[in-house]
Amino acid sequence: MNKYGRSRWRGKKVMFGLLIMGLCITAYVAGPPLYWHLSESIYSSAHYSCPSCPCDCSSDHQPLDSFPQGVNVSTFTDCMEHDLGVSEEEDRNFTALLTDELKQMESETLENQRRADMALLEAKKMVSQYQKEADKCTSGMGTCEEAREKAEIALEAQRQITSMWELRARHQGWKPELA
Repeated sequence: MNKYGRSRWRGKKVMFGLLIMGLCITAYVAGPPLYWHLSESIYSSAHYSCPSCPCDCSSDHQPLDSFPQGVNVSTFTDCMEHDLGVSEEEDRNFTALLTDELKQMESETLENQRRADMALLEAKKMVSQYQKEADKCTSGMGTCEEAREKAEIALEAQRQITSMWELRARHQGWKPELA
């Protein structure tokens, strides 16, 4: 066999393997729903049905030892589970519990909001106080700066007067002492 013949044979093996794998995956995916559909149609054609509940759920409940022979106690308890009065009462209790929990959460939220509002008000008061102090400092700094500028101007004027008197004194013959 040449090399092309071997290649065709391998290609056929791969295609066959892929076909088998595809069939397995299809059976895996479609098998269970098909099985349940077929089994349901077979059982429904045989007219199998569950026996009716032998108890009267609306009447008062009897003690377990007072049931006649042949009454299955488990069916009675199953019947009690479907009692609408019990489930409505449970629903009311559950609703009442949820309402109480919501009221408690609302009161906690309101208390937290009140605390946050108080903290915000306190922070605003402190900011106002600090702003007043900052304004005082700014005003004081402005006054000090003005006084410094006036002092510099006065010092410069005094230096000019001093140099003028020194110049006159030198013209009159004064000599500074050499220290």
